[in-house]
Amino acid sequence: MLKDDPLKRVLYVDLATKKFWVEERPELFEENIGGTGVASKLLEEECPVGIDPRDPKNPIILAVGPANGLFPIASKTVAMFQSPHTGNLGESHAGGRSATCLRLAGYGAVVIRGQSDIPVYLVIDRSGVKFRDARALWGLSVSATGRAIREKETGSGLRSILRIGPAGETGVTYSCVVTETYRHFGRLGLGALFGAKKLKAVCLVGRRSLPVTDRKLYRELYDELLKRLRETPALKKYHDLGTAVNVIPLNERGALPTRNLRQTRFEMAEKISGEYFAEHLLSRRLACSHCPMACIHLAALRTPYEDEPYFYKTTFISYDYEPIYANGSMIGVGSAEGILKLLDTIDNLGLDAMSSGVVLAWATEAFEQGLVGEEETLGLRPRFGDVETYLQMLHHIAYQSNEFYAALARGVAYASSRYGGEDFALAFGGNEMPGYHTGYGAHLTHLTGSRHSHLDSGGYSYDQKLSPEEITPEKLAHILFDEEVYRQILSSGVCCFFGRSVYNYETLSRIFKVSGFDFEVEDLKALGRKILRRKYAFKKARGFELTKLKIPRRILETVSPHGKLEEEFLRQGLAIYKSLLESGA
Repeated sequence: MLKDDPLKRVLYVDLATKKFWVEERPELFEENIGGTGVASKLLEEECPVGIDPRDPKNPIILAVGPANGLFPIASKTVAMFQSPHTGNLGESHAGGRSATCLRLAGYGAVVIRGQSDIPVYLVIDRSGVKFRDARALWGLSVSATGRAIREKETGSGLRSILRIGPAGETGVTYSCVVTETYRHFGRLGLGALFGAKKLKAVCLVGRRSLPVTDRKLYRELYDELLKRLRETPALKKYHDLGTAVNVIPLNERGALPTRNLRQTRFEMAEKISGEYFAEHLLSRRLACSHCPMACIHLAALRTPYEDEPYFYKTTFISYDYEPIYANGSMIGVGSAEGILKLLDTIDNLGLDAMSSGVVLAWATEAFEQGLVGEEETLGLRPRFGDVETYLQMLHHIAYQSNEFYAALARGVAYASSRYGGEDFALAFGGNEMPGYHTGYGAHLTHLTGSRHSHLDSGGYSYDQKLSPEEITPEKLAHILFDEEVYRQILSSGVCCFFGRSVYNYETLSRIFKVSGFDFEVEDLKALGRKILRRKYAFKKARGFELTKLKIPRRILETVSPHGKLEEEFLRQGLAIYKSLLESGA
């Protein structure tokens, strides 16, 4: 490990005492690389078994890795915590500038402990931590909070501001943390943990250079990777149309969840497609730090002022496939402009876009079936496609206006346990369904992945690569396990998963050597298995049991491109995956 590399320094922050200190822990990074590896080890050390996620003992851990700040498309920061949403492992990744700023501030990881007596925000830089009074910011939207901190703090162009909105303050369990306005620590409720700790924001300011083992080798490797990334055909689509390019192909395959997965094709898919957004609403593209791709697509939404003809407010809103699915086809909204209105509200309230859409879809069907009425909805009559009603419901959820909305603020698994409708509550391990009904691979990923995310092992892609005849529970479980192992190393780097076709084990080994880490390919595979098993041990100690997971009934009722799915296939896949986790091989 290099002498001046921040990847040995852990910054500890105690919100209760308003104190901080730095510990030199080179062995932590030498053994775990960074990112997910380091964060999972720190979570194991810091988070006691048996606590409520909102207990002050539940830490917030931020970690970066050896690729951050040095190599292209290595832009992610890993956050790890006990999830307020599931009560289990919480892990979220965000792009933007946060990873570069954290490493350039001089730290490989940050551990935030305790609970403040008043709302605060933190400024973290090379000198340590400044505790700022945030009482005047409490209650502000995400955008207003960012603006206030930008105006007060120095470091423009060299900083990253992580902040929450009202939903995090009230404890919505799937509230998120927004960074750089257009990027998010989105899933599993990091925003609620910020809120419980009275932590409104964290401002990271980085001003330093990073050491490398061999400058000539570094330049050669950087140029090689940049060339490969630019010439990879699969990555071009992310620049041109973004992940929204998935809408039309998934719709044509009959894999686009529609109206709470009652259908898999949406008759208005073309009006919410990446092509439609690009042609009619796209205003600009942005890139995360050190990324040549610029996959962040911003739409310009023009809203007329009341009683002011020809005068418009223009709002720039980021969009991706998953937010479009969740707040488009999933709730029957066939207007790109309508989706943007929902996403703008979701962002400013500080909600996770995917969970929000799935919650609205469940609530709509529950209302249709008479499980809840206007007394619960406060006079609203939700129906698929009704944007204006959904906008009002989002505010009620964020502020938890009554018992029903407080239940919705805890997700569909909890709300359906209170009001019925569990057969159409689309949650996996407590986390709301991602936007893929492609077949067994997608749903086995949602069940087995340590975050219950489509990004854990990418099963939806194997559904599209393999024919139904090729897919067996054993083969699929092995494929997804190996993929999940690999992604532990990618996220310890910390590299964006969009670059996985370029950042294979061999390339990652070379990248890590530039920062003084000596891992051969087989070493990385062994470490990936170790990290994955550590995360499952954390979950198991808190009552998680892979083979006892509830499989949503609706995914078995609605035909996928691979036909009607059988529960027994998924149960076999879960059992085989569990044996791989516990084999020690």
